[in-house]
Amino acid sequence: MFESYRNVLKRGGSHLVTSLRDVIFAVLSGIILGFVGTAFYYGMQFVTRTRLQHPWLIFLLPGAGAAIVGLYQLLHDEKDTGTNLVLSAIHSNENIPLRMAPLIFIATLLTHLFGGSAGREGAALQLGGSIGNSLGKLFHFDEKDQHIMIMCGMSAAFSALFGTPLAAAIFSMEVVSVGIMHYSALLPCVIASLTAHGVAAVCGITPEIFPISSIPAFAPKTALIIGVFAVLCAVVSILFCTILHNAERLYKRFFKNPYLRVIIGGCIVIALTLLVGDQTYNGTGMSIIASCMEGKPVFPLAFLLKMLFTGATLGAGYKGGEIVPTLFIGATFGTFFATVTGCSIPLCAAVGMGAVFCGVTNSPITSLLICFELFGFEGMPYFLIAIALSYMLSGYYGLYSSQKIIYSKYKTEYINRKTH
Repeated sequence: MFESYRNVLKRGGSHLVTSLRDVIFAVLSGIILGFVGTAFYYGMQFVTRTRLQHPWLIFLLPGAGAAIVGLYQLLHDEKDTGTNLVLSAIHSNENIPLRMAPLIFIATLLTHLFGGSAGREGAALQLGGSIGNSLGKLFHFDEKDQHIMIMCGMSAAFSALFGTPLAAAIFSMEVVSVGIMHYSALLPCVIASLTAHGVAAVCGITPEIFPISSIPAFAPKTALIIGVFAVLCAVVSILFCTILHNAERLYKRFFKNPYLRVIIGGCIVIALTLLVGDQTYNGTGMSIIASCMEGKPVFPLAFLLKMLFTGATLGAGYKGGEIVPTLFIGATFGTFFATVTGCSIPLCAAVGMGAVFCGVTNSPITSLLICFELFGFEGMPYFLIAIALSYMLSGYYGLYSSQKIIYSKYKTEYINRKTH
């Protein structure tokens, strides 16, 4: 019996030491990535402001693309697969080089300075994954613990940049494998996320919150309308994933040389911008999201134009993320739907963001938490309906080809397949 107690105490002590170690390194990750995320945030603010003050910079986009390709080739990272590499590293022992962090940092700023249409949170995931993985190696963590450090880094960078620590803590665990979550990473990811959020707040970053001005009472009629809208959001999310993946394939099929590919892509973005007549669809488009949340109408096909701009940019080899474009698409599609049906524009814009984000990332819990953190809890019934329907009806499509669907969305069945 005493032997049994001794074993229990030994195991308990081992778990305590492991937990304390994870907490220490989670705090370290949060501090480092809090400052890195802050620098990236202010860099994005600067390049966006500069581009808006000097719209002619967009004509230099092809040259900026060639510089990005050259930079990646110079550092022997021309086969970089971005966020997909980070997700693959959690599934396996694939290496994430530390050079990914400065490369994605500089390349994303160049893309936005010269008018590429992309986001920033996808770049944050790569920053966090690269630095988290390197910290794990520095302190000689084993393979499984390195995976936790990668998720910590992802959570910390996402939290610092986007200002949603609750969603950031869960997203890195949920996005890797649909159907299961690595709960062993929960405590480190929560601590890393909160620490990075605190560092960002101290450095003056205020989270972008969009309270909904008026929410209709929850009733069968409004629930049905939101349900129909959620079905359409699932279709929109599939369309966005299809455009992004096919844009990349088409570029590579017709333009084998990466320099030619990125130059042609830059010219396509310039042509699209001239056809539109302004730079509404260049950059992140956060101002348009804010406009939708204020109840202002938008061009009916704004969501489709953003898909084309983002596909033309990222498919050609420019760098950035897909998450803010996803929110742009959801907000503008929601505004269009609300205008047609007479629903509340802010509510449909918020629901659209949550539902389309869920459809492209296959992360329903994170989608709910993002809605709560960005829009408040009052719209909870609508968020629940929309996200549940979008998750189920978006099928096995996704932004990240390295994301694994471990369990079916429709049955309690183990399928272990990748998204398409």
